[in-house]
Amino acid sequence: MTDRFSKLHHICIVVHDIDRAQAYYESIGIGPWESYPPLVEYEELEVPSVAGFTAMQYRICNLPNVQMQLCQPSADPSPQRVFLDSKGEGVFHIGFEVPDADKAEAEARADGMAVKMRGRRANRTGFTYYDTAEGAGVVLLTRATNQPGK
Repeated sequence: MTDRFSKLHHICIVVHDIDRAQAYYESIGIGPWESYPPLVEYEELEVPSVAGFTAMQYRICNLPNVQMQLCQPSADPSPQRVFLDSKGEGVFHIGFEVPDADKAEAEARADGMAVKMRGRRANRTGFTYYDTAEGAGVVLLTRATNQPGK
């Protein structure tokens, strides 16, 4: 049994209008929200479109037990844009925190999990999206956090 999917970190919801979605969540008492750090900080990036990835807007809300993320993709190509256009707003991925992004990814690959997207910062923190939507009903992601609470 692996521990790479044992520590829930966040739930990411793809939306058409991030300001509208944030306002709604705040109206029902979910907040505060803050912009996610710039996506350009990833120096090693394997995504279908770097322009599509870096143009996405993210906002995060740190609840006591989990982080919620809102994602508004740009018109540029990205899996998030494809999801939004084909399925509408909803949960795009569920993220799990791991101490070592590279180790978690290597173990997942060894278990036969295909990688959908990945990114690493200079300090080797970062993310890996796995191609799990068909089997799990949602994309799963592992991440090593750059800053506590982010």
